[in-house]
Amino acid sequence: MSTIVPVVLCGGSGSRLWPASRSSYPKQFLTFADETSLFQQAVARVAGIGRPLIVTNAAYRFLVAEQLRLIGVEADILLEPFGRDSCAAIAAAAAFAVRRDPAATMVVVAADHAIPDTDVFLADVALAVEAAGQGLLVCFGLKPTSPATGYGYIRPGRPLLGGKVHEIGAFVEKPDLETAKRYVAEGLLWNSGNFAYRADVFLSELAAFQPAVLAAADAAVAKAARDFDFVLLDPEAFGQAPKISVDYAVMERTARAAVIAARFDWSDVGTWSAVQGVSPADENGCAVVGDGIVADSRNCFVYSPDKLTVVGGLENVIVATTKDAVLVVSRDYSEHVKQLVGKLEKGGRSEASHHRETLRPWGAFEALDAGDGYSVKRITVKPGGRLVLQSRLRIPEYWIVVGGTAVIGTGAESQTVLAGQAVHIPVGDKRVIDNPGELPLRLIEVQTGATGGETSAYD
Repeated sequence: MSTIVPVVLCGGSGSRLWPASRSSYPKQFLTFADETSLFQQAVARVAGIGRPLIVTNAAYRFLVAEQLRLIGVEADILLEPFGRDSCAAIAAAAAFAVRRDPAATMVVVAADHAIPDTDVFLADVALAVEAAGQGLLVCFGLKPTSPATGYGYIRPGRPLLGGKVHEIGAFVEKPDLETAKRYVAEGLLWNSGNFAYRADVFLSELAAFQPAVLAAADAAVAKAARDFDFVLLDPEAFGQAPKISVDYAVMERTARAAVIAARFDWSDVGTWSAVQGVSPADENGCAVVGDGIVADSRNCFVYSPDKLTVVGGLENVIVATTKDAVLVVSRDYSEHVKQLVGKLEKGGRSEASHHRETLRPWGAFEALDAGDGYSVKRITVKPGGRLVLQSRLRIPEYWIVVGGTAVIGTGAESQTVLAGQAVHIPVGDKRVIDNPGELPLRLIEVQTGATGGETSAYD
């Protein structure tokens, strides 16, 4: 029996869910109504059918590894040096999979979709894998629950395999509302962007329709470098891949395309309206994720994980807050948040892509305050983690331990610093901070004096 390889595509930025989702920490790694992230849920759904293969941007490597660790799942992690769209990502996964099993079947899923019923999902996967075993390239289609204008649609063709799947009569682009209503009435399916196919069959079709993508992906895997648990695709080879989606590159051109009318509930969680749709609501249709209160309002949504947000007397409004930004839009406008992010980018606002908190393999640091002659940061070091502070040429620093125990060293010397104690770091010193405990180490870093543009640098 051939190996089943669940491939989790984990490279999107999710800018329509700004300010929570940003390119430095996109939506697949966020938690909404559940305790685990969309990425963790996606991995957990497929981990039982085979060892997952995660395809992600190199910038997310430690986020992926940490979130896998938290749910106790081991996986192969294939790192793209930069994004080249879905076709190159899937091609690299296929090239990787066939090197282990030439007859491997891939189940390709997105990292940022919500699918609440795993049992129904796995039953549909089994059917799709069966069809893929017959040489078909299977797309998971979904019966529309509304005339959505944010999804592409699939027109099913003649039945195959006794009606278990259908040929794909046509892929159609995202429609306007009236066209979407007609598509629903005619029995078209939403295109979920999830697939099942044998890796060798996909690569054969890719050779016919996009040989440049195949050549680049195969060379990138052949020349890939190992780095701990990661497989880094060769940047020079991968950069030769044309940037094109798998639908345009293969699925709309191959005679092997098929669609299954999947039965599982699904949301791409692509807008704040969609997040509201998968969140528990009160009798007035209002939902809250985080610390929020809604009064005398209808059909409103509040996302506020870091601060109290109070909404009253509103209808069809979305409020999303983070530590450094607030978004207020009508529900109808939630499809267009990406345009607002574009305005921020044009204005040079760092909030468009970065949060105040910056994640590192050893933990995180967050800017709390800054002014003339000083700056203050909060630093968190994971249990067993090590932070290396580069030497400062102009800035003296003070570290105050507020939680846990720190071992701070310079070369062969070290000292243990407990909660409530402080350490002065003179100009020119390079220090190492270790967290030997089982709990996170938390410090406050205070820099004083004229910085001359110099800021902290941590390894």
